[in-house]
Amino acid sequence: MKVILTTNIKKIGKVGDLVNVKDGYARNYLLPKKMALIQNKKNLEYYEGIKEEIKIKEKHKLEQAKKTIEDINKLDIHFKKEADEKDQLYGAISKKEILNFLKENNIKIHSDDIIITEQIRSIGEHKIFVNPYIDIKETILVKVSKN
Repeated sequence: MKVILTTNIKKIGKVGDLVNVKDGYARNYLLPKKMALIQNKKNLEYYEGIKEEIKIKEKHKLEQAKKTIEDINKLDIHFKKEADEKDQLYGAISKKEILNFLKENNIKIHSDDIIITEQIRSIGEHKIFVNPYIDIKETILVKVSKN
């Protein structure tokens, strides 16, 4: 199904893009959340009318994402975990734990916004990525020490 995006969506496109997505994704997710319009003449005219309003909303989302990155950079993300004599953790630090840590510090982001390239399974400093908005990706240090 061809749709006109009314918001930036990671891995799909930016505002105003005409993209082809699966019918179910469009019907069950994009259209009910008003993230896209079905491509037809009427909706193209409607989109042209609300284009400025959408751009203002996207600019606000971008500013919020930058503020979120600043707030995360101010934090010292530190976990104390049980580990063996080789400094290997019993388990791993999960996305959920990082999200909970950020939530405790009044920072709200989605699980999809955190990218852990290598599992955190040892004591020390580890790099993760935070991607709260399209084209914004920040490297964050997560420190782990013995309990």
